[in-house]
Amino acid sequence: MFQIIRDGGIVMYPLILLSFVGFAIIIEQLIFFRKIRVDENKVLERLKTTLSKQHFDEAISICENNPSPVTNLARVAIEHRKYDPKILKDAIMDAANLEVPKLERFLSSLGTVANISPLLGLLGTILGIMDAFGILSSMQGIGDPSLLAGGISKALITTAAGIIVSVPSIIFYNYLVGKVNHIIIRLENRVNELVLLLGGK
Repeated sequence: MFQIIRDGGIVMYPLILLSFVGFAIIIEQLIFFRKIRVDENKVLERLKTTLSKQHFDEAISICENNPSPVTNLARVAIEHRKYDPKILKDAIMDAANLEVPKLERFLSSLGTVANISPLLGLLGTILGIMDAFGILSSMQGIGDPSLLAGGISKALITTAAGIIVSVPSIIFYNYLVGKVNHIIIRLENRVNELVLLLGGK
């Protein structure tokens, strides 16, 4: 492994760094989405039960103790329950718009990793080929073919490394973007549910 990194040259180090950054973002996002999904189902049942009894202070306390996109919307809805339904819906929509950047956190960084990795691999390829041609233009390339092979090897290693880092980053970036879009649609549905549940109270 260390030999491959040395053979790949200096470009391998930023590629390794990008691989760790991409991996960390993917793991963090998967844990985050799984947590808010599990909490949402449990908390919503508690909220519906509490609101059906018109225990609004208790419902707000539940929201504050279980922060998530849905509970943040529910808290705003409860606080604006005495307003006109249109004002209530606007307040919830404003709160929903504030939740979107939280859901999309780190996604742009993951997209950057996916885009930069193959470019760094290409840079390593160019540097490796330059080394190969430099050796070929000298007398050393004729006397020792292994020196020429070293430059070509560097080019191939960095190309492969860039693709290896980029492909999973692209896959998970598209998956997480789809996940965010799904949550946003679900939040819009929750807005309508909250308006119907609290509009007349």
